[in-house]
Amino acid sequence: MGIKENVETILSELPDGIMLVAASKTRRPEEILKAVEAGIKIIGENYAQEAEEKERVIGNRVKYHFIGHLQRNKVKKIVRFIDMVETVDSLKIAEEINKRCAPLDKIMPVLVEINSGREPQKAGVLPEDAEELIKKISNLPNIKLVGLMTMGPIFGDPEDARPFFVETKKVFERIKPLVFPNIEMKYLSMGMSNSYMVAIEEGANIVRIGTKLFGPRT
Repeated sequence: MGIKENVETILSELPDGIMLVAASKTRRPEEILKAVEAGIKIIGENYAQEAEEKERVIGNRVKYHFIGHLQRNKVKKIVRFIDMVETVDSLKIAEEINKRCAPLDKIMPVLVEINSGREPQKAGVLPEDAEELIKKISNLPNIKLVGLMTMGPIFGDPEDARPFFVETKKVFERIKPLVFPNIEMKYLSMGMSNSYMVAIEEGANIVRIGTKLFGPRT
């Protein structure tokens, strides 16, 4: 099947209320445009420069989520057109987003990334440290925290990912009733091409799918 058929199949299978982010790392603009024509409304980008180049071609036909590790020196490049940063994992990166959004008079929706697998090589805040970070972020006027995101370890069997989605959902439920300014816990971004159905079962309402939409990377 081609990109159009893949998109239509997944959109038809997703339950109501689930936001599909097309993970488009290394994909060409023409591939992304095929997905957009088939119904994709949000693309997820991992690299600032690549995101900028695609935005020049694709423009405002889609919304843009940043789903990769964001370096502070790249924030200025992307805040103009990015609609959500899903990977905030430190106060420093949050402060930089806040600082760069202020002159644009923009309030950036962000998710805090949870390192649910406690993997030292991966980005994200540990589950037990999330509340403290969120409390600090809540004081930044040009950021609105709207939920959590996790990658979790990558497994062949999607069932093996389930405990990490459960862990992130627990953090979400713990933080949701707390009263902080600039915080509205609405989104839980979990699950990728092989694990998104398990993630949805465990409470995800944003899924990030690449290979299953675009096919294997060449």
